[in-house]
Amino acid sequence: MTTDSNPPLIGRKREFALLIACLQAGRNLLIEGPVGVGKTRLAQEAARAMNRPIVRVDGDERYSEEKLAGWFDPPSVVTHGYVAESFRPGPLYLAMSQGALLFINELNRMPDGVQNILLPALDENVLQIPKIGSIRASKGFQVVATQNPKEFVGVLLVSEALRDRFELLSLDYQTFEEEEAIVAQLTGLSNTLLIREAVFLTRSTRNHPLVRRGASVRAAAAMTLIAHELGGNEALARAAELALPTRIEFKEDMEENPRSFVIQLVEDTLKKKAPKLNRNSC
Repeated sequence: MTTDSNPPLIGRKREFALLIACLQAGRNLLIEGPVGVGKTRLAQEAARAMNRPIVRVDGDERYSEEKLAGWFDPPSVVTHGYVAESFRPGPLYLAMSQGALLFINELNRMPDGVQNILLPALDENVLQIPKIGSIRASKGFQVVATQNPKEFVGVLLVSEALRDRFELLSLDYQTFEEEEAIVAQLTGLSNTLLIREAVFLTRSTRNHPLVRRGASVRAAAAMTLIAHELGGNEALARAAELALPTRIEFKEDMEENPRSFVIQLVEDTLKKKAPKLNRNSC
């Protein structure tokens, strides 16, 4: 894969401009879209462009209020008591004290209690720490969060009260040409035909009648790299058997073996062939 730590953002010019405008206006933003459409990358690029420090949180159903705000270290409490020296700041505390962007990845996987602790921070720029008191956010504190659509497995509803504190930016999959460019960037490969067929195959999963959730561009990158190692274009079907099953969600009424389904999907799709390469793309 390419080793460039900050490769250029492909596409998303409109969305990037909207995100920058939102942050410059001092607003908090919720970015919604399916897995693999670049929600995190967009937020990171905006922070980098504005030279803003960023504190990241990766949400899940086990995330606690204490982990977000901060907690008291038990051994230190035994020795010193509930004093500031025993307190271990969490991401929310750090972002507020530093005037940084708090980036919450997958906000709607967090429990209600964790979501609710954000309300006073967003409304009043205040965080209450039991036994210590309250801290007020430094200038520049804002929250950018992402969430998957509500029909995705494992997501919770973000409360109406919390949603009201955010602006919303919706992302969908990018164009065929942009996804080709993304795969080329991610893999560092120049086999245009292999990349195009991998993207074509990946995109075909998104509207298949037996698939609830199709694959993202990450699947296309994985297939391209694996096929390359297996010998090239003719190995794409075998690469798909490895790359697709973990990245698509089948409908509940599908009775056949997932691997068999992937094999059949690949055969049917590749018969249609990817869009023909133009002369300038070779």
